[in-house]
Amino acid sequence: MTLRSLAARTALLLALAISPATLAYAQAAGEVAQQAAPAAEVRKAVVTNFESEDQLNGLAAKGKTVVFFFASWCPNCRATVTELNARWADVDPDITLVIADYDKETALKGKFGVTYQDTFVLLDQNGAAVKSWNSGGVDGLNKNSSS
Repeated sequence: MTLRSLAARTALLLALAISPATLAYAQAAGEVAQQAAPAAEVRKAVVTNFESEDQLNGLAAKGKTVVFFFASWCPNCRATVTELNARWADVDPDITLVIADYDKETALKGKFGVTYQDTFVLLDQNGAAVKSWNSGGVDGLNKNSSS
């Protein structure tokens, strides 16, 4: 077989390999894969920063709300936040976690009797403290906020 006929044969095989029918089949297969049933939407807990007591009361009225008193200088607080970030999918999806700055929110600490950073406070629907605890990470958050 000459070099010219080998080149012609290779070109023909390549043309057949990527013929319009082959391309259409590949496109159809891709479209079928894209049309596969979408994954069920997974609900996740919500996290937000404390802004005001009105905001907090509004959140509490809507559902399970927990305030977390965080201090950036606190090693336990940083460890808790690291765990929350790593395991957020494990947090009860009904929880709204409100992060309050332990050093700045003195009135809020006084209202809930918080005297220690890394404190969680579960609120009732009226925004009053029902329960408080220190540390515990994701497991403590889920356990202490369950009904």
